[in-house]
Amino acid sequence: MRKLTYILVVLSAFALNSCSVYNFTGTGKIDAKTFQVNYFQNNAELIEPGIERTFTLKLQEIIQNQTNLNLTNNNGDLLYEGEITDYRITPMTATADQKASQNRLSITINVRFSNKNKETDNFEKRFSFYYDYDGSTQLVGSKLTEALDVIFERITQDVFNESLAKW
Repeated sequence: MRKLTYILVVLSAFALNSCSVYNFTGTGKIDAKTFQVNYFQNNAELIEPGIERTFTLKLQEIIQNQTNLNLTNNNGDLLYEGEITDYRITPMTATADQKASQNRLSITINVRFSNKNKETDNFEKRFSFYYDYDGSTQLVGSKLTEALDVIFERITQDVFNESLAKW
């Protein structure tokens, strides 16, 4: 009985120790304590007011929710910055009378990531995603909010995976 208790204690110690290397978000060990997300400017040809603020906040939110890093306004160990480079609405399919039956909103964001503690992780990369919607629908109000939520959820997850999860 005493030997079984000893084995269980040793196995528990190994299991708890391994959690410091890997966590449930898949990030592994992050060699940083703080992160900073600078304001993403909207440099797209077609400007939709407010999306730069929305994206900046969504990126901060995903990192806070999936890591134990602390958000800071300056001198973060990890730095995210960049700009929205494209905001585009394009018709995808047409009806017989040459009207769009389906449109696509596409957003592209250029991200520069810097890790002060591990410069080999640094990158600059474009991330984009889209949202398809009915051609007779105006992309305003709650419909625009829904589209931005879908697009930014995917882009922020891709940025997170590229910078921290290494997927």
